[in-house]
Amino acid sequence: MSTATKLISVAEAQRLVLERVKRLDAERVPVERAAGRVLAEPASSLVDLPPFPSSAMDGFAVRAEDAGMGARLPVVARIAAGSPAERPLAAAESMAISTGGAVPEGADAVIPLELVEDRGESIEIREAVTAGANVRNRGSDVQTGDVVLDPGIRLGPAQVGALAAAGVHEVQCAKRPRVGILVTGSELKQPGDELGPGEIYESNGLLLATALQLAGAVPAQLGVVGDDPDELERAMERALLGFDMLVTSGGASVGPHDLVRETQAGLRVEEIFWGVAVKPGKPVAFGVRRDHLVFNLPGNPVSVLVTFELFVRPAVNALLGLPEPEPAFRRGVLEVPLRRNAERDQFIRARTRRDGDDVVLEPIAGQESHMIARAGRADVLIEVEAGDGELTAGSSVRFLPI
Repeated sequence: MSTATKLISVAEAQRLVLERVKRLDAERVPVERAAGRVLAEPASSLVDLPPFPSSAMDGFAVRAEDAGMGARLPVVARIAAGSPAERPLAAAESMAISTGGAVPEGADAVIPLELVEDRGESIEIREAVTAGANVRNRGSDVQTGDVVLDPGIRLGPAQVGALAAAGVHEVQCAKRPRVGILVTGSELKQPGDELGPGEIYESNGLLLATALQLAGAVPAQLGVVGDDPDELERAMERALLGFDMLVTSGGASVGPHDLVRETQAGLRVEEIFWGVAVKPGKPVAFGVRRDHLVFNLPGNPVSVLVTFELFVRPAVNALLGLPEPEPAFRRGVLEVPLRRNAERDQFIRARTRRDGDDVVLEPIAGQESHMIARAGRADVLIEVEAGDGELTAGSSVRFLPI
């Protein structure tokens, strides 16, 4: 593909990817190992929460009708969390109670410590309370059988805490996609090895493995394959059999050593598209073989970074069952002008800073697609839509965190 007119848009490429993704099957996961997983089925509470009326603060359990201002009440028991009172509260009595303690039968309010004068064996009430004050009713958070979390939620600290509090010890989560990573290029060496003439260190495999793991997948680096058709075919055949997704980098353009697409065609991979109107990352390809997804990313590291965020991460999100798998853009303002590209959407590496309520976006120096070391200083990608002219400083634009 040599002309820009044949390139498809980023949005069209994303649509073509997502319409071919099927959510993976579910598996049962212990809640203590569910962090970062995506819920596949509703999770319901096994208990009322709280399971009993409990105190919202340290104070004294009373009957509101006995607790008028100036009233003096004997303290007949002291209740700690996990140690309920041994008998109901009678009229004209009080019981000291800790936060989370079970409000005794007969009591209908808790008066805070600061509203009484504690004389040890009795209290004098300085300010009256009404019935229900500072009492957490049974089931006021959730009741037995209520849905705590819906499918499609990624489980973070709050969600795992909610499940545990509701007595849920196992949940049904989408399986994590298994993704093979195959890097091509005879010039590539591993960090730590000595470089020979014309050789460079390989970084795309680790970049992709890190991005995939953080996205919720299970990556496997399959090594570097040289520019040899037979070796490439054997490596790709093994990868297509063993993983839900295969991601390659390099070898998918139009040079004499770009063998990936031709090799895939021989392995019955149906190519859905090749070439997207995006900079960097134009020679990106996507295909399928049965339910296996295949992404061919360019060889330049920054192109890998950009095309992963635009196309691979949404596919991982969809495999996990997230209801909105598309890239999660946010909005910020440009610190400096940016020139548009007439034919392709651009994604500019930038740093962010806060200015009041605004997120200010400062492009980094060095935007060439091979400049991964400079890209390491960036924390976002600014979207600059194709068009004429430039975006002025202060313009509102979309960006993707990276």
